[in-house]
Order: sequence, then structure tokens, then C-alpha cells
Amino acid sequence: MAKKRKEEQKSSPQWMTTYSDMVTLLLTFFVALISMSTISPGKFQQVAVGLRIALSGNPPSVLMGGKSINEEPLITSKRGIYQELMRLSEEYKGKITVEERDEGTLIVLKDMVFFETGSAKLTVEAKELLAKVGQIVIEHTTNVLEIYGYADDRLPLPNSIYVSNWHLSSARAASVVNFFLTELKEKRMIERAADIKLGRFNIELFYNPDRFYPIGLGDREIKKKIQDLENQINVERTLLNEKFRNGEISQAEYESELKKLEEKYQQELDRLRREFRRIDILIKREKL
Repeated sequence: MAKKRKEEQKSSPQWMTTYSDMVTLLLTFFVALISMSTISPGKFQQVAVGLRIALSGNPPSVLMGGKSINEEPLITSKRGIYQELMRLSEEYKGKITVEERDEGTLIVLKDMVFFETGSAKLTVEAKELLAKVGQIVIEHTTNVLEIYGYADDRLPLPNSIYVSNWHLSSARAASVVNFFLTELKEKRMIERAADIKLGRFNIELFYNPDRFYPIGLGDREIKKKIQDLENQINVERTLLNEKFRNGEISQAEYESELKKLEEKYQQELDRLRREFRRIDILIKREKL
């Protein structure tokens, strides 16, 4: 009897058999789901990092200003890309800025005549810079690239092929993508012909059209800034009128200051119009 009692004590409880069967079935179910789905590497990485942060006992809090689940910026995680972009920024003296955002790395190309006025045709200077930036960004990442085009506040000319600034900005973004996929690709095919032949460089992978998304932003961004500028000038004009009415300044001084305000407005407007001839390239965190 003692031997039989010992054998009964060693056996597992009956509920554990049911529990283990249930866990096995659940595991099989989720494995089947995953096997039938397509996993996005970028999103999978974000989920993994988020789970690790949550299980560490210090989950991020949006209301308390917690960390993003994207722990490491894309560009800074690849030092070669970052260093090359910084070298180009020094060469072009502030015409290139790099900014990390939640959705990815934003490269802004500015302070240069990228397009002819009212046109989507790239200038020679613009192509030179785009070739250098594109070579770094396209051939050292496999991420989706969003190209943003802009237009200023002036409406297209009556004889323009673009019926609105939305059309113009979209055409500008498309011109950049077209340059990358035609002229730059052909140039790199010649320069790296030996690597391509030996299989060391897969040009079709990096210059895959599915990576590129041209996006036109119209004139909405510049109009916001122009409205802020007009508000600022109006405030200064109101203060100037108050001084004149109170006798603090003479008629000649009033007219002189008023003229300066008009010149200031025009100078700032011209600067904004130059600024919005820019090109933005966003390297999305999600890989192709």
C-alpha cells in the first residue's frame, strides 16, 4: 500500500494535462497565423522594442512624455550614412539638414534653386546635389523613401500646364523620383559596372520603384508662414499708428517707418518663396 501511495503522489494533477493541451493548441494556432501572414520588418522591430520596454517595468507614457518605441534613429544607427551626410552638409554650407522624427529621418535640401519658377524642371545645380544625396540614401538603405515637393503662394501662370499649386508640387516631387530612377540609376550602372557584373551590387534592389513615393504638398505650408508674417507686420503697423496718433513721432518718421515695414514684409516674403523651392526626403523607419 505504501508503494502505491508513493506512485500516486509522483503523478501530475489531472488539470495540468488539460492546461498543457490548451497551451499547445494556442501555440499551434498562432504559429499557423504567422505562417500565413506577411511580417513587416520595421513594424515587427517596433513591437519587439515596445514589449521589451513594457516588460522592463518602465513602460513609456505619452502623457508623461515617455520615450518613443523607436529607440535608435535610423541614420545614427548607420554611422557611415550619417557621416557622409554631414560631410555633404559642410560642403554645401547649410543647404542640407538632417532631422530625426518618429516616422523616420527627414533630409531637407534647401537654399538652392532646385526648379525654375513655376516649373518642375530640375536645374543642373539641383541634379548635382541630388545625385550625391541619392547615392548615399538609396544605396545604403532599403527603406521606403518619401519625396516631398512644394510650391509657393503664387498661382501658376495662365499658360502653365499645371492647373494648381497642388499639381505643380506633385510634379516637382515626381521629377526628383524620376531623376533617381533614370539619370542617377544609369550613372551608377556605369560607375559600378564591375560590381554589378560580379554580383557585389544589386542595383535593381536599391533602385526598386516600389521604394519611392512622390508626395505634393501644394502651397499650404508657405501660406501658414505668410499668415504669421502678415500678423506680425500688422501688429508692428498698429503700434506705429499708435505712436503717430499720440504725437511720439513726426509725419516724416511715420512714413519712413511704414516704408521700412513694407520692405521688411517683401524681403521676408521673398525669403519664404525661396525656402519653399526645397526638396524633402523622408527615410521611413519601415523597410521595403
